Amino acid sequence: MNLNIEAATRGKKQKLIINAPRKKRKRATSLDVKKARAGWIFVLPFVIGFFFIYLPIIFDSIRFSFNEMQMVIGGGYKLIFVGLENYHNALFADPNFVTTLLSGVKQLILDVPSIVIFSLFVALILNQKIAGRAAFRAIFFIPVILTTGLISEIDAGNILASIQGSTAGIDDGSGQTSTAAEIVSVMDFEALFSNMMIGTEIVEYVVGLVNNIFNIVNRCGVQMLIFLSGLQSISPAIYESCSIDGASGWETFWKITLPMMSPMILVNSIYTIIDSFTSSDNHVMAYIASVMEQSGGDVLASAMYWIYFLIVIIIVAAVAGLLSAFVFYQRKD
Repeated sequence: MNLNIEAATRGKKQKLIINAPRKKRKRATSLDVKKARAGWIFVLPFVIGFFFIYLPIIFDSIRFSFNEMQMVIGGGYKLIFVGLENYHNALFADPNFVTTLLSGVKQLILDVPSIVIFSLFVALILNQKIAGRAAFRAIFFIPVILTTGLISEIDAGNILASIQGSTAGIDDGSGQTSTAAEIVSVMDFEALFSNMMIGTEIVEYVVGLVNNIFNIVNRCGVQMLIFLSGLQSISPAIYESCSIDGASGWETFWKITLPMMSPMILVNSIYTIIDSFTSSDNHVMAYIASVMEQSGGDVLASAMYWIYFLIVIIIVAAVAGLLSAFVFYQRKD
């Protein structure tokens, strides 16, 4: 009888254990999920502004580029579909658009390598352990602040800057005139490189870089900060191992620093291209804006903008595809 009671008690105990409700454990949110949520919160104002402000403007711009605008008596306008006529007029009827576009692309080819190389050079110097390193970093970033917003508009009306950039020329007695903004002339470099068998195209390129040094310094601030962050992410143990193996500073730069900075070079190259194409002093943007100010030039300017946009996308894709073949990504595992 005692055995039957114990068996019944065991059965009840087992039944109670089986039927007892289990406590639900709360799943802990991972750090990646929290970072993703924080990222969406930060970009939410841009996403809202893009969909409700910029996207309708983009749609209207595309619509204008395929239509002709006719003013309606009493106010307003009417759009008449003309297909690719505006694009044809921009490329073949306007004599200045293609010329301005080619000159802008040529200037881009000259500016982007110089800005990226100069910003990398400055970042390497400012990454060294020198006295006043923070002050020098701030000094090199000041031009980025001075060339934005209201300060840039004030500088555009600077009388002294306009006189320095004047093309009236200065007679130096050599039979040629040089502008006040020029630091050196082609004749100076021709005299320097006369015995080195260097072509005139390279001499003109070097002269253009030297005379454009002010603009290059102004536009390398953001790139310099990106390169600095990349340099500081390289582990000092790698440089210590190179030093123990007897590698020189030159070998360390080409075998360690440059390959590990290649992702930053890709980012800075794309950023510099987009920044050059969208800057306020871009000749192509200024020309398209002048066309828009003309009577009935809105539709033609819209077509020019989209042609310009497609060229920018093609150049960015080509540069990204070319540099991606040489990019080295460090494995974290």
